[in-house]
Amino acid sequence: MDTEDKSPTIVIHEDSDSLEELSEYLDVLSSSARLRIMKFLEKRPRDARAISNEIETSYENTKKHLDKLLSIGVIKKEAGLGAPTSKGIHPVWEYSLVPGGLEAIIRNLGLFSNTRVQMTGGDISNRLDDVKKALSKEVLGNIPSAIVLGGPEDGKVFPLKNPIVNIGRNDPENRSAFNPDSDIVLSEAYSAVTRVSKPHGRFIHEKDAWYIEDCDSTGGTQLNNKRLTKEVKAPVHDGDLLEFSKGVSGLRLLIIIPHGH
Repeated sequence: MDTEDKSPTIVIHEDSDSLEELSEYLDVLSSSARLRIMKFLEKRPRDARAISNEIETSYENTKKHLDKLLSIGVIKKEAGLGAPTSKGIHPVWEYSLVPGGLEAIIRNLGLFSNTRVQMTGGDISNRLDDVKKALSKEVLGNIPSAIVLGGPEDGKVFPLKNPIVNIGRNDPENRSAFNPDSDIVLSEAYSAVTRVSKPHGRFIHEKDAWYIEDCDSTGGTQLNNKRLTKEVKAPVHDGDLLEFSKGVSGLRLLIIIPHGH
């Protein structure tokens, strides 16, 4: 059996603009305070003083953290109204998450990890791993997840919450055959993927490991560009890429598995 890892490798030299940009990106995300800010802003916009109280740091430091998050486009600020005071209600700047911002970060970090970034005389791979672990702990709650790459649901995160998670297109005629709250259910745009009631594939968690199984699908399933044998479980790991059928109507998933899962 051919077990060669065919996932691509990116080589970044120390003087590369790409390396500098990636390093700056990781610097912004390496702060636990900034990750807590993103988590705090998930439900609704907040002003800087409310954020300062939540993360228990000074207003001045909070503003610096917010400026860093604004610089990578994960949050935005808009005028809002502050809490009522004895002098009335005053306008304030309110900060909120950009729609899809967290998913974009997870996607970006996962793709860089999957391509096994290498650089001469540096530690970028270790920094990537550290930021991914912190993001998983502070924002995702350390839950294994699958992220959609491409198509109309690009960037959507599906937590792997159950020991068995079926994968497929929506099936309005057989809703009792799947669990929309825990299975990975895609729109009709992914037309090459089998309907979830007769799943294209499934994730299985057993003996402290995750596996993927192709459920005798028509289009087939590939793990890191290697076609899987149908109805045979294959182990999956953090950063793996899965492809369900080929072409624009197929599905690609990036796997995020926190350490210890």
